Amino acid sequence: MVANMTGEQADHGSTVRALIRAGRRASLATLLPEEGAAPGPYVSLVMVAADLDASPLLLLSDLALHARNLATDPRAALLFDGTEGLAEPLAGERATVIGRVERVASEGLRARYLRYHPDAARYAAFADFALYRMRVTGAHLVAGFGRIASVPAAAVLLPAEAAQRLAAVEGALLDELAREQSDGLQLLAHARGAAPGGWRPIGLDPEGLDLARERERLRVPFPAPVTDAEQLRAALVGLLQRARRRGPSEDAI
Repeated sequence: MVANMTGEQADHGSTVRALIRAGRRASLATLLPEEGAAPGPYVSLVMVAADLDASPLLLLSDLALHARNLATDPRAALLFDGTEGLAEPLAGERATVIGRVERVASEGLRARYLRYHPDAARYAAFADFALYRMRVTGAHLVAGFGRIASVPAAAVLLPAEAAQRLAAVEGALLDELAREQSDGLQLLAHARGAAPGGWRPIGLDPEGLDLARERERLRVPFPAPVTDAEQLRAALVGLLQRARRRGPSEDAI
């Protein structure tokens, strides 16, 4: 735990991270320039993915108004809504993540974004599209009626060092899993309560493995956070061994 972070802040940060990682779309609030006809906030719908440390990733067109706004002022907020399907949406969890949204030139992050949003490959190579990453400065969590908290960035994001170490081996490990552990991945999905068949790995991070099948996604959490490739491999081996022993009727692995 980061120094001076309380257990409650850590729990709130974990909730915000879960909302970011589960989100496929978010509402992006940017600022219209002062010289505009109607300066002030501007909100748009964007597709999102998460870096290994949970920093939000966006693929935006230079032609979009929100990208032009960010070029003038990178301050922004993203609303991650976890209330879909609830009879009382205001009783559900949502988080506004605040920070600065800036362009990044990273083939690794672009590849990660496209694994989570393969349809974006149709236009990702166009000259006007660029990858952006939010440098998170904090978050505002509403986890239901009366459950409201301001969450520091240090509680939302995972340590950068561990995320960077895993990012260096993520692509190779995902290829290895897809090539050599396809049956094991189906068992992992089955043990999480999903029908097996067609699941493929799309992302790894210190807290878990993400699988996808067509437009479905499934999160497989690790028993404990991992900080390097050796720990990550051990966690995956343990998950696969447990998946082979358990069925979908038992507790989630």
